[in-house]
Formats: sequence, C-alpha cells, structure tokens
Amino acid sequence: MRKSEAEGLIDEAYEAWRAEEWRTAAGLFERVLARFPDEERSAVWWYDAALAHKFLRNWAKACALGREAAARAPRGEGDPAFWNLGIAATIQGDWATARDAWTGFGIELPPGEGEIEGRFGAACVRLDTGGEREVVWIDRICPTRGRVMNVPVTAGRRFGEIVVHDGEPTGHRVVDGREFPVFDELLLLTASALPTLEVTVNAGEAPDLEALVDLFVRNGFGAEPASALEVLCSCCSEGTREQSRTVHAGAQRVSLAAPEPEARLLLARWAGEAAVGRSWSGLEIVGWRAGEGDGQK
Repeated sequence: MRKSEAEGLIDEAYEAWRAEEWRTAAGLFERVLARFPDEERSAVWWYDAALAHKFLRNWAKACALGREAAARAPRGEGDPAFWNLGIAATIQGDWATARDAWTGFGIELPPGEGEIEGRFGAACVRLDTGGEREVVWIDRICPTRGRVMNVPVTAGRRFGEIVVHDGEPTGHRVVDGREFPVFDELLLLTASALPTLEVTVNAGEAPDLEALVDLFVRNGFGAEPASALEVLCSCCSEGTREQSRTVHAGAQRVSLAAPEPEARLLLARWAGEAAVGRSWSGLEIVGWRAGEGDGQK
C-alpha cells in the first residue's frame, strides 16, 4: 500500500465516520494502520479506530486497539486514549491494563492489584434499558464503575447493581450548591440479587417517611417514595438542574429493595416505633415501568 492510497482510505474512513458507519470506519483505519502503524498521524488513527469499536460495543477490539493508542499518547496528561482504554479493559476484566490506563490518564488509584474497589465519590448515571432512560445516583467505585444507590423504577433494574458509565458528562445535578456529573450508562456489569418491592405506607408526618427511608438505608437496603420520581424531557435531563429531596406525609407508594422477609420485618419495626401515624399494607414484588422522558431520583 502506498501512502497516497492510505490517504484515500483515511478520507473514506472519516466520511464513514461522519455518517456514523462505525464498522466501515474502523475497518478502513485498521487497513491503513496494518501498513503504517507509526506515522505522524497514526496515534490519532489508532485512537479513532478504538473509539469506533467502543461505539459498536466491541470491547475486545476497543481494548486491543486502545492499547496501541495509549502506547502513543503522553502519560499523566489526561489523554482520552487512556480513559477509553480504561473503560474497555474494565469491561473485559483486564484489571492490570485498566489500572495502567487510569494511572496513565493521571488518576491516583488505591494500592493493590486486580479489581479496583475505591471511593470515587457520588455521581448520577442515566440508565438505558432498551431505550427507556432513568437517572439514578451511584457510588463510584472506580473511574468508570458505580453501584446504583436508588431503587430504579425501570423494570429489570435493581438497587445495588454495578454499571459501567461513559467518561463525558451529559448533564449535571446541583444539590446544596454542589454539582454532580450525569454520565450515560454503557452497560450493566454486575446484576443485583435484591428484588424490587412496592408497599403502601401511611406516614402521619414527613419525618415518619424519612425514618422509613433511613431505616432501610442503615440496613444496606433501599427505599424510594414514588413522589421522589420526577419525569423530565431529554433537554432538561441533559442540562444542569437544581435538585432537592422532599418527602410528604400521608398515604403513598414506596419502592423497596430488600428480600421480602427482611422488608416485612423492617416495615413492622418502623410502624411499631410510633404509637400513631405509621402503617403499611400491600407489600408485593413488582416491576413497573417509568413513563416517557427521563425519570430521575
């Protein structure tokens, strides 16, 4: 292959890229890179080839090509080649590569080997389940993984599951003056065994409902009053939005994440802690779906 032919193939690759024909674009980049792996612009082509496979959710290829891109990128300067490699390697379970990628990006990791289990703060993730989207809070355990800390209303999603999210925020939530990023979900990595339940509770005062939520949280479970769900259009969901959590007294449905026997025990304990004003009924395992737009907690 001559360089003039390679230039033509690169032009075709970017034409396919603009049309979001990722498979075609990646194939063209790879043809050129097989012959010219270390030209002046090759680092960009390696990066774009890996990124195209990321868009295709072909994580093995994204990881393999991402290694080549990262090998040609400056370390410790926040180069996105390392971030995309870190995502792909995490999904592949290649923890040595993932650790090296995050370090190459410039992130300090907890010491050790193997799977990363750290404290990277709170954030939000926009779950995407067959096109149905819901924004939930996560506890980030590595730069790209987080544990879901809400009880999702989307059928099949669970409190406590581990998701992989993208690196570029698509929105922000502001709570008490502090801004948190909203990332898009890339995939569900580890499912949660906790079922989602619903119950009707009667809370005489708002603090009674807060006490119920706190009781479940203290025991490692989840509780979400239905009134906490807010449906937003995509435009609002992807913007910067002030958010506060308020609960209301009275009868209402609450979503729970807990084994049914434990849920019954906690509900009974909650109701028994007050002489009047607290009751519950109709506990059942359900999986109801959110309406149109993005739900958020």
